[in-house]
Amino acid sequence: MSNQPSRREAIKNIVAGTAALGTAGVLSSFAHAPSSASYPEKFSPLKGNIKHSVCRWCYNDLSVEDLCIAVKKIGFSAIDLVGPADWPVLKKHGIFSSMCNGAEISLTKGWNHTDYHSTLIKNYTEHIGLVAGAGYKNLICFSGNREGMDEETGWKNCVEGLKKIMGQAEKQGVIIHMELLNSKINHPDQMCDNTKWGIELVKRIGSENFKLLYDIYHMQIDEGDVIRSIQDHHQYFGHYHTGGVPGRHEIDETQELYYPAIMRAILATGFSDYVAQEFVPSWPDKLKALEQGVRICDV
Repeated sequence: MSNQPSRREAIKNIVAGTAALGTAGVLSSFAHAPSSASYPEKFSPLKGNIKHSVCRWCYNDLSVEDLCIAVKKIGFSAIDLVGPADWPVLKKHGIFSSMCNGAEISLTKGWNHTDYHSTLIKNYTEHIGLVAGAGYKNLICFSGNREGMDEETGWKNCVEGLKKIMGQAEKQGVIIHMELLNSKINHPDQMCDNTKWGIELVKRIGSENFKLLYDIYHMQIDEGDVIRSIQDHHQYFGHYHTGGVPGRHEIDETQELYYPAIMRAILATGFSDYVAQEFVPSWPDKLKALEQGVRICDV
């Protein structure tokens, strides 16, 4: 009706009202750290609802030992994507290897191509034993690139190869996680690049010891609707990674996802395993960026 305010006018009023209220309190946990921010000796305790971790490769300029010391100062005790060579350092510091790696050939050469099965079966047979023997439980894997392959052939080949290691994984209590990777920006031609494809593979494998690593950054890029995917399909997800979109940097107000809501959605499913920070810090103080990311997710 003519006496109703226009949509544009209504939005202007809402924005003006919000500005009048101020945003400092709302965004306090998202605020950028200044470049001169000091790294404190101790942080206030984390809430304990989320089991936090961080991906090793994002801090390759630090030694594994220094990263162990840093995460303990922040208040958590797990590092993702660490292989057997570095496990003694983690154990020395009481840090858990929340997602083990080292059995894969590469991100592009995976289970969807039978040419790689003999190598992968050998690698994973060895690593499953190592993971279990070290007291860990999660081991990553990848589909590999399509290289012109149709989806049905990809599923068939992955099932054929993975089923040759799943018996051992089940016996030794190791969960194999295939990571969902975006093919739009970072991993062109990756086959396991969407939730639907990954879930179908999990169903065909038919084992509680085969799950998806739901990478929030990757799936926001390729399909979005992150919270609904978690709510509807969480039973297929065994692990989560974070990352800011776009750019894969800090998960604060500089990007398009609101991680506190995503973390609450994960908790609401009953999930009790690890969420690992996998953003590449852009701040001069990289450990301050990590601490901020953990705090944002600590709901």
